Amino acid sequence: MKQTLILFAAAVLLLAFKGDKPRTALYIVGDSTVKNGRGDGAGGLRGWGEKLVFYFDSTKINVENHALGGTSSRTFQTRGLWDAVLQKIKKGDYVLMQFGHNDGGALNDSSRARGTIRGIVGDSVEIDNILTKKHEVVHSYGWYMRKMVRETKAKGGIPVIVTPIPRNDWKDGKIIRTPDSYPDWAKEIARQENIQYIDMNKILAEKLDTYGEDQVIEKYFFKRDHTHPTEEGAKLIAALMAQEIKALPQCKLKRYLVKNPTIK
Repeated sequence: MKQTLILFAAAVLLLAFKGDKPRTALYIVGDSTVKNGRGDGAGGLRGWGEKLVFYFDSTKINVENHALGGTSSRTFQTRGLWDAVLQKIKKGDYVLMQFGHNDGGALNDSSRARGTIRGIVGDSVEIDNILTKKHEVVHSYGWYMRKMVRETKAKGGIPVIVTPIPRNDWKDGKIIRTPDSYPDWAKEIARQENIQYIDMNKILAEKLDTYGEDQVIEKYFFKRDHTHPTEEGAKLIAALMAQEIKALPQCKLKRYLVKNPTIK
């Protein structure tokens, strides 16, 4: 009888322990094309991460969108935003990361000082940051992306790089491509680090090409803004993201997707 009670108590404790197991988390990091402003649709502009959250089963996975407008792969880290995410990452968590739209800015100025050295090599330059009043070593875009990937891995997390969405710029009836730039560099970092990536730059550009400029303007992007998607644009990108997540080989993130999401 005593042995039976001990076994019963052990089983209860085991079930309690399983019940307390923290859920897997998905952290999304990026710029204003991922989360625009406060994420409330101000000015009619949205980020794709604001809509992607609705594709996941909130009873099985926690999804947090930590993207912040105006940040580059560099300033997302120097401002402490990446450290705040990194502290939370545990084994089995996922990180979707998209940067590049702001990395082409000035390395050092009194306005934003957010640029990175072009490319993925280990080049660096020392500056006395005019904006922050601090001495800083500025690295390449690839260096900052590689750092986030490796730090995610070190915590047992699973990084997935997303290439920056294309801008709403057209030529001869097609979205302008930018070879040998941030989309290609993002993919190369993913290949070098042996991680999954989603080429949303290519996927979205090809999708918008099929609609044509006249149908895209004012529906998916505003004519006044060549970078940030509208409400419908963010929904389109999120749907494409979910589709690509399903297609990622050997990536268990897909099992947290819902079949018939309600997009708000």
